[in-house]
Amino acid sequence: MNTSIIRSFRDKLASGPVLGPFSKTTDPAFAEVLARAGFDYVIIDLEHGPNTIANAHNLIRAVELGGALPIIRTAEGADWQIGAVLDGGAGGVQVPHVSSAAAAREMVEHAKFSPLGGRGVCRYVRAADFSMQEKSDYLQSANEAILVVQVEGKEGLENLDEIMAVEGVDIVFIGPYDLSQSLGVAGEVDHPSVVAAVEAAVDAGRSRGTVVGTFVDTIEAGRRWAERGVRYISYAVDVGILANASMAAVAEFAG
Repeated sequence: MNTSIIRSFRDKLASGPVLGPFSKTTDPAFAEVLARAGFDYVIIDLEHGPNTIANAHNLIRAVELGGALPIIRTAEGADWQIGAVLDGGAGGVQVPHVSSAAAAREMVEHAKFSPLGGRGVCRYVRAADFSMQEKSDYLQSANEAILVVQVEGKEGLENLDEIMAVEGVDIVFIGPYDLSQSLGVAGEVDHPSVVAAVEAAVDAGRSRGTVVGTFVDTIEAGRRWAERGVRYISYAVDVGILANASMAAVAEFAG
């Protein structure tokens, strides 16, 4: 685990915004390109992507090599993945579908060592330099890893204040697509009800001192939300960025 990258990320996050894409590709070269392009972080996706714990290790290495923070989004209901990806050196973990303070506390339990949580301890992992890091240093520095919880439905919105109050949660991420479905306007992420929910989350975060994040499909939307107070901006997906750039090149060549 690269604590210098984590600390640099935290410093920038404190004033915000930070910007990073989701990654659904399995090739470390793509992950490294995203990091070297200047994104602050890359979310390696185990929920809606083909990646596994095993190949995520090389993706983490590639993102670190490019100078960005590697964050792993775990699969829904796969809480065991939290400790596994942190053992692999991830600088953060993003957990989907957290709807209550109790669920958020459980995520802290999986992600943090004592006294914050009860994550299983093993020094013979990449995050501890395969046992070459002094054990007390590792157990302390490992708790600096970023924990992002995703709130994606009406129940989560109703419990938002309590979720934000949970110690150990660094970022509350409002997932607009699943939220739009929960609100009965599936896919309409710019629907007034979805926008109002994200705005309410930003206001709640400001009052509590909690960082709020969300996903955007366009840079314009990212700028709007950054101006509104969102500090963790997840911009698009690597395959979508590639698709859009490719289509634009073909269209430009065709005239």
